[in-house]
Amino acid sequence: MKGVKNLKLPVIQAPMFLLSGPEMVIASCRAGVVGSFPTPNARTSEDLENWLQQITEALDGDDQAAPWAVNLVMHRTNPRCYDDLALAVKYRAPIVITALGSPKDAVEQVHSYGGKIYADVISVEFARKAAASGVDGLALVCAGAGGHTGQLSPFAFVEEVRTFFDGDIILSGAITTGRAIRAAEVMGADYVYMGTRFIPTTESLAQDEYKQMVVQASGSDIITSDAITGVKANWLRGSLERAGYDPDCMPDAAEIDFLKAASDTKRWRDIWAAGQGVGAIDKLQPIAEVVAQLQSEYEQARQL
Repeated sequence: MKGVKNLKLPVIQAPMFLLSGPEMVIASCRAGVVGSFPTPNARTSEDLENWLQQITEALDGDDQAAPWAVNLVMHRTNPRCYDDLALAVKYRAPIVITALGSPKDAVEQVHSYGGKIYADVISVEFARKAAASGVDGLALVCAGAGGHTGQLSPFAFVEEVRTFFDGDIILSGAITTGRAIRAAEVMGADYVYMGTRFIPTTESLAQDEYKQMVVQASGSDIITSDAITGVKANWLRGSLERAGYDPDCMPDAAEIDFLKAASDTKRWRDIWAAGQGVGAIDKLQPIAEVVAQLQSEYEQARQL
């Protein structure tokens, strides 16, 4: 992504399950950051194609817009994986981000039309494997990230990955301000993921109560558990309590089955993810306003 046109900030609006849709992607790109969404957010392949048509029609003729991205779940429990990849190739997604599985089956296809491919990784071991597959960049999901999270400190993660990988690094985990974006660059990252910061926006698909819970939450309201999807993730305490869980005594890990999780929309509407950076978010805003605020904070930090 080095040299990408029209980026006002080195930011990817992170793909968020059930929260990122065409409106969020288009608004993010027009505001000057990369907009993205996970393909399972479109309930069927037909819905996904409609979303891709909507995004490309809105952005392809906009010379000021930043590029957009799709996020593919590569786990074996996702039967739509290769169909979704085929649609990403058909619509020539500028950036394809793989998650929860190996990117190797997607690399050649995305490179065939000049697209860039990135892989979410939560450990140095996974980073090495993804780098060996030929990806253009690695998204290092660190401790504190919303949704499926890593466990490593960003300081340790970036430094070790830089010993064997010279491609793009996207840093993820509790990044909610322009100062944090600048700090990530100083640490050696090229770009950052920002997810939780975009939940309480007017373009988000989140329920109003979800948005308000993020605005009102602090870091102590974030609970890490693998009981919901079988993979460690960060959840809002209030939503766990409302769903009948005891946040201080969560059950054992669930079976990993992302197809089942994706189809159980009622459950996901009741249990809400967020990162540890919620304490820096204090109001609901349109995405354009969020990006303008981040840009002001970032420029101030660069002058220090």
